[in-house]
Amino acid sequence: MEQLQTGSDVFFLLMGAILVFAMHGGFAFLEVGTVRHKNQVNALVKIMVDFAISTVMYFFIGYGIAYGVSFLVSAEAISGGGKGFDPQGLSLVKFFFLCTFAAAIPAIVSGGIAERARFGPQCLATAMLVGFAYPLLEGAVWNKNFGLQAGFFAPMLGAEFKDFAGSVVVHAFGGWVALGAIWRLGARVGRYDRDRSIATPPSSIPWLAMGSWMLCIGWFGFNVMSAQSLKAISGLVAINSLMAMVGGILAALVAGRNDPGFVHNGALAGLVAVCAGSDIMHPVGALVTGAIAGVIFVQMFQLSTNTWKIDDVLGVWALHGLCGLWGGIACGLFGLTAFGGLGGVTFGSQLVGSLLGAGFGLVVGVVIYSVVDMLIGFRLSPEDERIGADLAIHKIGANPEVEVRSGRA
Repeated sequence: MEQLQTGSDVFFLLMGAILVFAMHGGFAFLEVGTVRHKNQVNALVKIMVDFAISTVMYFFIGYGIAYGVSFLVSAEAISGGGKGFDPQGLSLVKFFFLCTFAAAIPAIVSGGIAERARFGPQCLATAMLVGFAYPLLEGAVWNKNFGLQAGFFAPMLGAEFKDFAGSVVVHAFGGWVALGAIWRLGARVGRYDRDRSIATPPSSIPWLAMGSWMLCIGWFGFNVMSAQSLKAISGLVAINSLMAMVGGILAALVAGRNDPGFVHNGALAGLVAVCAGSDIMHPVGALVTGAIAGVIFVQMFQLSTNTWKIDDVLGVWALHGLCGLWGGIACGLFGLTAFGGLGGVTFGSQLVGSLLGAGFGLVVGVVIYSVVDMLIGFRLSPEDERIGADLAIHKIGANPEVEVRSGRA
């Protein structure tokens, strides 16, 4: 029976890892549909290469920082024969699952800095983010490193900081890192003309929608399988994820006046926000959390890009940074028994923890992308930006046969 339980957990977590891995295709196609046609290939290549770099850095460095585990021992040991490793390779699929979370950080950043970032410097920044910066936050929250949970949050604020599936650890952190990168990079050529905001239309609404659907489907692995074992799985997480998603869709539909980009990103806003408290909220609380997130995304994307002139191409600061921050705080509201939740959280702990996680992300983003920029340069040349990252970096466009026939390549 013990072998059966362990084998079941291996399969369960492996399916979760595969679902979250598939979300990276969603990140890619969401960006493909949003950027201009001349930058579609770059969007696809960035997400795949970022995933590969993230996996290598997390395997050799990041996972050890977060959890104190090194895989540089024999295959027999890491498969369950060594001290500290679960039987039947359960520790290995845990790594795979958590690696897909870690790789989401550069995938989030990618959408914010699209269309004007050099490829090599972005790869270097990805290695630094996933290898060194993200594991510090991950380890502090999920592995209780540095004594913050037991030494500060619990005694000072009434409960440990809770982030069940990463509203703050993954999404808020990634969104605020992206804001630092966007600030360092600056706006695209021609994006703003004095006091005017000159928006560029998305290249493909169907591809954008496909990206959103892929992310929505994979998100149920992201949230539900954060239990990391069959014994701990809860159907409450699934229904809360569903309710937050539809809340985000409907709120974005109204706030965004039927705009398809807002509708499809509204679903993601709701899912981002519910991650933290999806295992303790009542479904009505999850619905409200998702609806508020949908409005936050629509309003703050418009305000930040049009008024504040933050050239965030996919709106990742609003979507992940702000909705993730809201999700961490919302867990401290709708997770309370007074609001129908299961309890075990405090508003103070969630507020402080969420702000600290977002603030850490902003500092990391400014520091890493400033260092990369100073060392090797972060921005494409105006000429390369004009012809597009596809031809400038990859020497091929999204539709090579058509482009050759038309003389554009």
